[in-house]
Amino acid sequence: MLSTQVFQQKFDAGLTYEQYLETGNADQKAAWQQIHESVALTDDQQKLVGSFVREMRVICISGIWCGDCVQQGPLLQRIAEGNADTISLVWLDRDTHQDLAEELKINAGMRVPVVIFAAEDNEVVSIYGDRTLTRYRAIAQRQLGAHCTIPGAPVPKDELAGTLQDWLNEFERVQLLLRTSARLRDKHGD
Repeated sequence: MLSTQVFQQKFDAGLTYEQYLETGNADQKAAWQQIHESVALTDDQQKLVGSFVREMRVICISGIWCGDCVQQGPLLQRIAEGNADTISLVWLDRDTHQDLAEELKINAGMRVPVVIFAAEDNEVVSIYGDRTLTRYRAIAQRQLGAHCTIPGAPVPKDELAGTLQDWLNEFERVQLLLRTSARLRDKHGD
């Protein structure tokens, strides 16, 4: 498990969404922007995210070039935008931060995206990544195998909505874990 010091160092090295997009070429940026513009939280999702009270420090290890990241990264950003007071999301390039990616291999591979959720004091709460259940179901249905889809390829709206909900479920799970934590409840007196 990551130490609080390593998490803090990596979090401090993280880029904002806008800075991260600038690391890509014009086609890569356009693909990310297309997904970002095509998805929004529903009223109920926004209400849920807006109700979060515990600070969540979040690192997304990503590849600007990766089709799975293109299809999921903008969804993570939308969730973070839904409550910027409690969700601090930063972005790290997997290839630039290979030391961290090595520690977080999934099925013996340096997969992306991988998201690390931590409490306000940098205690790691959850590590979630590669693809959500909705993404895996869609890929299995299309029988594409383990490779990334082509960045910029059309993504069915129901798949985007399901993937957004999968990620939102993990954000909610982490928020509830933080909210019910005896350690944090003692600290905040609630």
